[in-house]
Order: sequence, then C-alpha cells, then structure tokens
Amino acid sequence: MKTFNTTVVCIPSKHYMVDISERVSEIKKLVDTGKYFTINRARQYGKTTTLTALENYLSDQYDVISIDFQDVTGADYIDESGFVKGLAGVLCDTRDNMNIPVPDEYYDMLKSLADQDNDAKLNDIFRIFDKWCKTNAKPVVLMIDEVDTATNNQVFLDFLGKLRSGYLKKEKNPNYKTFRSVILAGVTDIKHLKAKIRDDGDSKENSPWNIAADFTIDMSLSADGIKGMLDDYESDHHTGMDTGRIAGIIRDYTSGYPFLVSRICEKIDVDVSKSMGLKAAWTSAGIDEAVKMILAEGNTLFDSLTKTLNNMPELRSSIRSILMEGTKLTWNPDQKDIALMQMYGLIRNDHNTVRVANRIFETRLYNLFLSDEELKSNVFSREGELAKNQFVEEGKLNMRLILERFIDTYTQVCGPLVDRFKEKDGRELFLLYLKPIINGTGNYYIEAQTRNQTRTDVIVDYLGQQYIIELKIWRGERYNADGEKQISEYLDYFQLTTGYMLSFNFNKKKDQGVKRVEIGDKVLFEGTL
Repeated sequence: MKTFNTTVVCIPSKHYMVDISERVSEIKKLVDTGKYFTINRARQYGKTTTLTALENYLSDQYDVISIDFQDVTGADYIDESGFVKGLAGVLCDTRDNMNIPVPDEYYDMLKSLADQDNDAKLNDIFRIFDKWCKTNAKPVVLMIDEVDTATNNQVFLDFLGKLRSGYLKKEKNPNYKTFRSVILAGVTDIKHLKAKIRDDGDSKENSPWNIAADFTIDMSLSADGIKGMLDDYESDHHTGMDTGRIAGIIRDYTSGYPFLVSRICEKIDVDVSKSMGLKAAWTSAGIDEAVKMILAEGNTLFDSLTKTLNNMPELRSSIRSILMEGTKLTWNPDQKDIALMQMYGLIRNDHNTVRVANRIFETRLYNLFLSDEELKSNVFSREGELAKNQFVEEGKLNMRLILERFIDTYTQVCGPLVDRFKEKDGRELFLLYLKPIINGTGNYYIEAQTRNQTRTDVIVDYLGQQYIIELKIWRGERYNADGEKQISEYLDYFQLTTGYMLSFNFNKKKDQGVKRVEIGDKVLFEGTL
C-alpha cells in the first residue's frame, strides 16, 4: 500500500504524489534545445523528486549523468586538485552504485584520475568529458543536485567557468561536442552569484553561470494536481471524501508548497485518523487538525526557515514588517531583500505585490514574532491565558465575550487611545490576547487580501467553526458603514452568518463596548475601543 512521503524523493510506485509529468515534459524542452539552467527553489520544494523523474523521462533519448554534490566532501574543496579527484571519484562511485551510463573507457580514465598521486587539474577531467561526449552514442546530460554545498568555494566557480566555456564553444561551432545540457539544482540562484572571496581578498563580480537560461516553470502543486493524488488515495481507502473540495482547502493553506501539501495529507492519514476516524479525518475539520499539528511541530522545513531568519536579521526585519505592520511592498526582483526572501521560499509574487509564501508559513511566523513579545511578559498574553476557560461554550468560542474582555484589558493597561496609535499595534495586541485562548485547539491566520493600514481580517478556525474578525481604525460613520458592508460580503464568501468587528476609535464621546448589529441576514458584533 502506498503512503504519503515527506522525506527526500517521492517514488510513484511507493508514494501518493501529484503527477508531475507535465512539468517534466516542459523541462525536457529546455534540454532538447541544449539549454544550461538552474532549478533553484526553497528547501523541500520537490527539486530532487523532479530531477529523479526527469532522469527517467530523458533516459530513452539521452545518457543522463546524475550526481549529488553532497557526495563531494569538504576536504575536496581545499584546492583544484582535491576537487577534481573528488568529482572523478563521485562519478565512479555513482556508476558503481547507481549504474549511471559511464562507458568503461571513460570510467577507467576517471578512476585513474581520482587515484593519481600527482595534482589534478580541471582541464584533465574536462578533456575526459569532451572525449566522452564526442564519441558517445547518445547526447550526454549532466545533472547535479545540492549545488549549495559548493557555492562558497572558488574552485566551484572555476568549475562553472569551464562548463560555461564548453557551452560557448558548442554554440559557436556545431561540430564541438560537450554536454547537451547541464542542470544544477539547489536553493541558491547560481545564475546571480555575484561575489565570492578569493584568497587575495578580491571578488568576482560576474557569475560564470550567466549563460544559463531562465527557469520559469511553476513547481508549486495545483489544486487539480492535488485532487489527482487524493483520487489515487481514495481508490485505495474509500473514505467518501470530496477530493476536489479537500484539494482546494489544502491548496489554500499551502499555496501548493510540495512539502506542506504532503505533510498535511500524511498527518491526516497517520495521526488525525486515529482520533477522528478515517472518514471524518478527510474533511475540513480534519485538515484544520492536521495544520494545528504541523504548526506545533519541529520539522526540517521550519528548522531551515528559522535558521535563515536567525542568520539574516535583515530578512527577519523585512518579513516582520510585512506581517506585523501590514507593509505593502511592490514586487521588485532587483531589490536585495525581496530576491533573497523569494529564493528562500519566504514570499511569493501575488499580482506584483509581495506576499508571505503561504498561510502556514504566515501563521508560523506570526507565532514566532508573537512569542518574542510573550517572552517580554506581555500583559495581554497573560490576561488571555488567565481568562481562556471562560471563552469556550459547548465547544464553540464566545467571540463576543473575547472582544469585551480584550477591550476591558486594553483600557485597564493602556488607558484611552491616543493619536499615535496605529492599526498594527491593535492587531498585535489582539493576537497576543487571542493566541493563548485558541492555542492547542484552534488556528488563526490573517487574510492577505485585506491586510493593509486601514483594515485587517483575522480568520480563526476552532473545532470546525470559523470566526471572522475585522480590525480597523474608526474613521467615521460612513467608513464604518462601508466596513459593515465589506465584512457582510466576506461572510458570504465563507458561508457564515455571524461576524465580528473591532474598531479602535479616538472619539472621546464614543460608546465603548460591544453591540449587536443586524445587516440583512447577517449578525455583526461590533466592538469599539
């Protein structure tokens, strides 16, 4: 029986996975036209799985030499000779263990090069490559995974330079034979590698990989693709799930990030089903439970995300500004922080606007930044924790009471609102109050489409129920009426009849508290602070 897989490569015969044949077919077009390119995507974004499928897809027409630079050890990068011998040894080992198609003649040459006592040069191994490609019956394609392990080394730049030289020769002279295509895979965008330190302290301003073609193929998983995977699962397990609807919800949470898609499915299949039963697990409530588990766990993807932010405080500051302050950034791939955040999978381009990559990342990052405030013994977090048992009635949140108690807490702690108050301050304090109330039972996220300097919608999922809370600064009766209309339309989208609004009002004559307002067939509880 197949399983869902979140470790390294997915294999169609062993794992439930999205059909990526269309993606692989598009990549083959680049190979057919002799392009050299890099597949650079964030950690656990399906690069290795894609390379494995591509290798199989190309094998009828090409001899594919697929290696992993993780097999080239740190000692091999000390100098050019060490790198060449290490690379030659990896090619030999890969033929021995993985049966890559290295002809005996060139295998013997590589083996001799790897074992020789004298210094080896890049030219030595590239002469072997040239002879090999010239005499081979099929065109040769070179694929290298995990190139990030090499990017801080000058010898790697020299290696790229030799690949570049071969590419230019074959473009100028059709009779010159070298690799038909070279594919590098990793997180780092090698094409834009600008500066690496030499021993003499100089830097190399132009990347030797500037001959690479742009790789614009979308590697996120579509809702239709996820549905196909769930259809495969359903044919084995007969849960009765609506695969199209479930696929859409998973896509909404993940924006198609491959690891997160598989992780949600894996959690539902393995863990949620134990407590809810298999049929009940494959529902929106089951997905919410799986997401709650994922947000609470440590996994390799989140470890990588946190490590990136800790190592790059400027990125941490930028992503915090987007989330906590509602900063709206126009997409600009030439802006350093935006380019880096995209490379590490933190953000995406949403209609030319910077957005956090997906809803799960967003909530995980919110939790991280709110925890920073909790560590400062924030009074709002403490008050929410102390009062949380009052807010649950028959498995449902009493959101009206939560608004009332938050208003009371804010008034006691901070006093009257002042003009310097910003909407982001209210959002952060409200989430600090709300987080311990739903922690361990529910999830929350901020609706990206409404997060700005005038309005934010917080969506809470709690035991299968959704609650929509609009946070905004009071700007007069007319603006408030527009807000009521907006949230009413938003409730229609979520098929809800009750919503909540929290207004931060500077008017000294305001009626502070929570009131019930009926808008057509909708009920809105409006809190005014």
